Amino acid sequence: MFDHDGQWKHLETFDDFDNGLSELIDLWSGTSKAVTKTVKVSALAHFKEDLEAATLQWTDNRAKSKKYAAIARELAEFEEALKQG
Repeated sequence: MFDHDGQWKHLETFDDFDNGLSELIDLWSGTSKAVTKTVKVSALAHFKEDLEAATLQWTDNRAKSKKYAAIARELAEFEEALKQG
């Protein structure tokens, strides 16, 4: 997700998204004071943007489309948990 300089690395493969979602959840659930709310919100926004682009890219490929839809469902569940506190 973020490189060692703090810059967002775009997610491209299914494995990037699968691992990235775990990293995103870890980021949000971590207690490090170095990770601000702004960084967390930014990571979530970048993840969603990259996922939307990947989903559009694989619209015509049913197998890949299903994989990305599964990640999107997991992300929605995570966002719902964030809203509930």
